[in-house]
Amino acid sequence: MSVSFQDALAGLAAIVGDKHVIAAGPDQEPYVVDWRGRYHGRAVAVVKPGSTAEVAAIVRLCVARRLAIVPQGGNTGMCGAATPDDRAGNVVIRLDRMRAIRDVSPLANTITVEAGCILAEVQSAAKDVDRYFPLSLGAEGSCQIGGNISTNAGGTAVLRYGPTRDLVLGLEVVLPDGRIFNGLRALRKDNTGYALKQLFIGAEGTLGIVTAAVLKLFAPPRSSALALLKLQGVEQALEIMARLRGVVGDRLGSLEIMSRAQIDAIAATVPHVTVPFELTTPWYLIVELTDTLAGVDLNDPLAAVLAEAMEAGLAEDAILASNLAQAKAIWSVRHSVSEGNKRSGYVVSHDSVVPLERQAAFVNNVEARIKAAVPHANVVMHGHIGDGNIHVVALIDRVHCQDPDATARLVAEINEIVDDETAAQGGAISAEHGIGITNRGRLARVADPLDIALMQGVKQLLDPHGLMNPGKIFSTGAA
Repeated sequence: MSVSFQDALAGLAAIVGDKHVIAAGPDQEPYVVDWRGRYHGRAVAVVKPGSTAEVAAIVRLCVARRLAIVPQGGNTGMCGAATPDDRAGNVVIRLDRMRAIRDVSPLANTITVEAGCILAEVQSAAKDVDRYFPLSLGAEGSCQIGGNISTNAGGTAVLRYGPTRDLVLGLEVVLPDGRIFNGLRALRKDNTGYALKQLFIGAEGTLGIVTAAVLKLFAPPRSSALALLKLQGVEQALEIMARLRGVVGDRLGSLEIMSRAQIDAIAATVPHVTVPFELTTPWYLIVELTDTLAGVDLNDPLAAVLAEAMEAGLAEDAILASNLAQAKAIWSVRHSVSEGNKRSGYVVSHDSVVPLERQAAFVNNVEARIKAAVPHANVVMHGHIGDGNIHVVALIDRVHCQDPDATARLVAEINEIVDDETAAQGGAISAEHGIGITNRGRLARVADPLDIALMQGVKQLLDPHGLMNPGKIFSTGAA
């Protein structure tokens, strides 16, 4: 290790203490490799500050020494946005120690939390005061709220509550020069100039490090009903959604779709998940209704809509969950898609979002084109059909992915098919997973040049040295 890096380690230890600095070596492995094991970087140090002031001090030290800064939450992302590259001078900043619930206000329906809080901890803290934080996704037991904010996480409740962006009232952010942006306000109405907090939501740590947030809370669901429908196609799911909205309105909380191939992949590779229904059709739709009033019978209106849908030939069968255990069993299948896909082969995943009316055409066209171009690909799909976000996933047997160059060409071919079809349907290539490393080339290919120029201008303004999470969204280095 060079003298300058030794000096940096000593400086970091002086800020946070020796035991909160992990120098290069095997102990860094969990922090320099992404969740999928696809990206492997290196770092001078992984450092774990215990306060916003310590984060700011670390950033100032890194800027003075021109060390790249890589903010990292729970490291559960899908696009490598939290993984350092292989340059020598990276410092990974983890906020694991910053897990305080600073304030909860049932009156204002807000909770103020530090960025290292696990999502499930935020949900639990809200529940303790009879409130509900609706962000929910498969990694909620390990992902951190700072990472959720930095990636504008979506999940299964977007249909009713919106993505993370809609759940954030205020932010505290350490800027790329070490200054602290104090936008930690719990105001529902604030029209004093630019909404600066929005810059940092979904910016993937390229504009600063989120250290705390004020989040919206809601009345908890006290009544619910859940059903699983067996369908022939996405067209039927969309018609059922329209009927449900006409009858139950905002009580339609979640609408999740999975292809049979997706469920087959889970059943074959995730032993702790049991598929609690017979697979007899190409598509499966989870419908969940919720109400904040206790004792509301939602089963009857749900059953009535489903009966009409079956009579109209829109569904082959419907299973209405009769108890909480059955509902959890159905949800466990949906929440296991990432694990099942990871175990099934080399994953080429996509996060497209298209207008609701174009989802069926998108699904049909993209599957046909991938299978024609790559016959050995197993095309599986799942997604949040109520908000237009369908995840197209090509699972490739790893025997076909031994040569890195050949694999890269294969991935590029599949990506171009999905991206071109997404654009043809008026959509966007990322709904909730972000850009990171995985999608930066795709973004450069499909985005409006003006969009890229404006984003790069913001990056240059806030991070002129290009030290804040370099190589994410844009190419490595300064914007």
